[in-house]
Amino acid sequence: MIRRIVGIETEFGITSVSGEGARGLGADEIARYLFRPVVERWRSSNVFLDNGARLYLDVGSHPEYATAECDGLRQIVAHDRAGERIVDDLALAAEQSLADEGIDARVYLFKNNTDSVGNSYGCHENYLLDRSTQVRGLANTLLPFLVSRQLICGAGKILPGIPAGVGLGETSEPVYCFSQRAEHMWDGVSSATTRSRPLINTRDEPHADSTRFRRMHVIVGDSNMIETTTLLKIASTRLVLEMIEAGVELRPMAVAHPIRAIREISRDLTGTRPVALTDGTTMSALEIQREFLGAVRRYLDAGGWERDDRPDVEHCVALWERILDAVESGDHDSIAADVDWAAKLRLIRQVQARTGADLDHPRLAQIDLTYHDIRPGRGLHSVLERRGMVSRVVDDAAVERARSVAPETTRAALRGRFITAARQAGRDFTVDWVHLKLSDGSVPTVALTDPFAEVDPRVDDLIAALGR
Repeated sequence: MIRRIVGIETEFGITSVSGEGARGLGADEIARYLFRPVVERWRSSNVFLDNGARLYLDVGSHPEYATAECDGLRQIVAHDRAGERIVDDLALAAEQSLADEGIDARVYLFKNNTDSVGNSYGCHENYLLDRSTQVRGLANTLLPFLVSRQLICGAGKILPGIPAGVGLGETSEPVYCFSQRAEHMWDGVSSATTRSRPLINTRDEPHADSTRFRRMHVIVGDSNMIETTTLLKIASTRLVLEMIEAGVELRPMAVAHPIRAIREISRDLTGTRPVALTDGTTMSALEIQREFLGAVRRYLDAGGWERDDRPDVEHCVALWERILDAVESGDHDSIAADVDWAAKLRLIRQVQARTGADLDHPRLAQIDLTYHDIRPGRGLHSVLERRGMVSRVVDDAAVERARSVAPETTRAALRGRFITAARQAGRDFTVDWVHLKLSDGSVPTVALTDPFAEVDPRVDDLIAALGR
């Protein structure tokens, strides 16, 4: 049975609102308060946690949470949601610290991808591939999927009017788009991340045995709030990658201008705008997605994906088709419980129906932002979730467990066990994705080069040595 490792990295937007007459706080200052308990506990703002995840302060004062390695679909959803709870706990602690110092301020963390001045921050997906897979060759097949994937897993955004001569595909009026990240991508495939911000990052950094594995680093995706959207994003991409690795023949659909295409697709909620292909023909985003969906169905019918989470995969394939049908028919409300862009669009249209507000109205901009507030009971997504108006994949108990317990079916279990044991023993240690090390050098460093190995006698010996 083939297993696939996947992880999600989420950068959170951060801001604060000060009380009347109180001093305003910049992002750098808020971030220092946010990570104060992390630094006090770990003496660093870049740490690995008991649940195997990585938490750190990224460039631009963005808190970033990278899930541990997961090989199950529900597993990755639970650990992604656990990250929201972990960073929100930091925000609550920061508010208390500010109050203790007489500073009246509320801290806001947003699981979105853009701020009010045009900056973008990412949600990156990592997929473990066989070393023999050539990323650049694979990318030619994968790019059509990624530029059109926003139809099934975009987070939605109100895009202000863009003056002529600025950007690609200018629009004089504000429009509602499928994706937040689409406007901020500048290359199809590149080894850079922030400089050119490609759809696919080709930097050869497998965090594993480089003779056996490579890592597909996808940085084009939106940050998702609804669990079914996250599930579909990961499941559909894993299926497409698996088909390509298995040599499944796909219709040639190489996109002539990926960056122009991803913007134009994002701005067309009908999914019908023609996309130029390298062979001189055109296809719409709906047609491209239906080609991939059809190939996935044939792959599954032929025996692909024979593993424990097959029912979840079949659920995702059915949802995939239902979303494409809704885009084609224009019945967006029918999928508003399952995909972020449609959930947010329903809220915006409800306000417009009551008030007659145009898309550039500040109230709608507030909805666009507040939907992504991760604070339970404050963010609009959490309100919808509490009312049963958006779909769930895992329950609160699974999310709570994922906050402290690493996935038990990957090497993350070993990392989590070591971190917990070393912390309880009061020993200084160093951990990264691969290495486990006691700082005093009393025991040899253990290198976990196999991401699938959840059992390792060397780790048992290392933990036993903590009490010496």
